[in-house]
Amino acid sequence: MTAKHHLSGQSSSSALIETASVSTPRLLRLPEVMDRVGLRRSAIYQRMSEGRFPKCRSLGPKCSVWVEAEINAWIEAIAQG
Repeated sequence: MTAKHHLSGQSSSSALIETASVSTPRLLRLPEVMDRVGLRRSAIYQRMSEGRFPKCRSLGPKCSVWVEAEINAWIEAIAQG
């Protein structure tokens, strides 16, 4: 059975469920990161420089973003104590 034939044999609802279960990485801007972690901009950048907070990625000269999964993992690590 070819992949094309196999896929066409799937019901549309099962294909939709499979697609929905695969999460796409999400990028967060600084205001949302600040809201989630409860730290101010200066504290976030200080901890980043010390290696105690996830690094941001640059999308341009004035656009920094954080990977949501990395922020969530950091929050979880803090919560675990």
